Amino acid sequence: MSGKEEVSGARGGLFGAGGRFKGGTDPIMEKFNESIGFDKRMWAQDIRGSIAYAKATTLVGILTPEESSTIISGLEKVHAEWASDTFVIQPGDEDIHTANERRLTEIIGPEVGGKLHTGRSRNDQVATDTRLWIVDAERDILKDIGTLLEGACEFATTHIDVLMAGYTHLQPAQPIRFSHWLMSHMAAITRDAERLRELIPRANMCPLGSGALAGNAFGVDREFLAKELGFDGVTSNSIDSVCDRDFVVEFLMWHSLLLTHLSQLAEDLIINNMLKCVEMDDAYATGSSLMPQKKNPDALELLRGKAGVALGRSVGLMATLKGLPRAYNKDLQEDKVPLFDAVDTVKDCLAIATGVIVTMKPNPKMLMKALCPEMLATDLADYLVRKGVPFRETHHISGACVRLAEESGVSIDTLTLEQLQNIDARFEADVLNVWNYEVSVERKSSIGGTAKARVVEQIKKCSAFAKTL
Repeated sequence: MSGKEEVSGARGGLFGAGGRFKGGTDPIMEKFNESIGFDKRMWAQDIRGSIAYAKATTLVGILTPEESSTIISGLEKVHAEWASDTFVIQPGDEDIHTANERRLTEIIGPEVGGKLHTGRSRNDQVATDTRLWIVDAERDILKDIGTLLEGACEFATTHIDVLMAGYTHLQPAQPIRFSHWLMSHMAAITRDAERLRELIPRANMCPLGSGALAGNAFGVDREFLAKELGFDGVTSNSIDSVCDRDFVVEFLMWHSLLLTHLSQLAEDLIINNMLKCVEMDDAYATGSSLMPQKKNPDALELLRGKAGVALGRSVGLMATLKGLPRAYNKDLQEDKVPLFDAVDTVKDCLAIATGVIVTMKPNPKMLMKALCPEMLATDLADYLVRKGVPFRETHHISGACVRLAEESGVSIDTLTLEQLQNIDARFEADVLNVWNYEVSVERKSSIGGTAKARVVEQIKKCSAFAKTL
C-alpha cells in the first residue's frame, strides 16, 4: 500500500478519492448518477465547446499558445475517435464531459490537459453542449419539414382536380378539393415550422463562461466564446445561465403540437382509408397474424399514438423544473432523455408522414361516392341570397327543402321545381343548376377557398415557404 486509503468504488480519474472524498461511491450510486449512456450524443458539441474555451483561456493568459495548441490537437484526436466509433468509454466516465477530458488527458498528459477546465464548470459546460445540440437538431428538423411540405405540394398539384366530401362534426358538410383538404394540414405544419424558427434565437445564446453559477474568475471573453461557437449572443445572468432549460421545454412543447397536427392528419387518413377513399402504400401498412385479408394502416396509427407520449414528455419536464431552487441541480440531468427522444420521434414521424403522403393513392370514384346532394343545401340557400333574399331567411327555406326530401325519402336534388316553388315561389328554373359539385367548389373563390385557382395559390405559397427551410 502507498499510504492512500483503499476505495471500494470508482470515482473516475477526474473525481477520485484524495480530494473532497475519502472513498469511492456505491456502485449502484455510480450507475444511478452517470449520464454517459445518453449524453454521449453530445460528444461533438462538447469538443467544440472545449476547443473554444481553450482559445478563450489562452487570450487571458491561463494557457500559453503552445499549451493551447497541444490541447486543441488532443481534442481533435478525441473527435476523430468518436467519429470513427473507436472511442472507448471507461468506468468512471460519468458523463460526456468527464469522458472527453479523461481521454484528452491520456493523450496529452495531465500537466497540460488538467488546465483545460480552469474556471469552467460542468454546469455551464452542459448548458453549452445542450444549446449547441438542440440548435443543430432544430435546424435539421426544419429541413425535414421542408421535405414534407414540398412532397405534399407536389402531391396536391397532381391531384388538384379530385373532389371529396368535406366534414364538420364528422358529418357531411360541403364539397371541397382533395388538394384543399391536404393543404389544410400543411397550413398547420407551416405554422409549426414558423414557430420552430422562432425558438432558435432564444436557444442560440452562449452560457459558457458562467462557471458553476457566479461567473468566470479569470475574465474570459464570453462574446469571443459566443462568436467562436456560432451563438447569436451571450446569456445575461450567470446564475440563470446554468439552470435555464426554457429552450428544452419550448422544444418539447413545440414537438407536442407538431405531433398533434400529424396525429390529426393521420386520423383523417385512417378514416378515408377505411372508406376506401385513399389507399395506403404497402410500405406503410402491415398485415394480421390471423386474418389474411388485413392491410392495417399501422404507420398512421403510430403517428396518432406518438402525440400522447409527446405531451407526456413536455408535462414531465415541466413538473421536474417547477420546484427547483435557483442555480444548477442534478434534477436538470433529466432533461436529456426526453429531449433526445423528442428529436428522434419528430424526425421519424416527419419521415413517415412524408412517405405516406407521397405514396398514397386517392380513389376519385370513392371520394365522389362520399359526396351527397345534401352537401349543396348551403348552395341552395346562396341561390336565393343572390336574388336578394336575406341569408337568415334563405337558411330556413333551404332547411325546409332538406326536411321535405327526408320526409319524402328522396335525395334533395330530385325535388321538382314545383316542389321547391311550393316552399318558396322565388325559386326559378335555373335553381336546378345548383346540384353541381364542381360549380359549388368553384364558387368558393375567396383567398384560402377551395376553388381551383385558390388552391393552386396555397400550393405555390407553401412550396415557396418550404424552400426557405
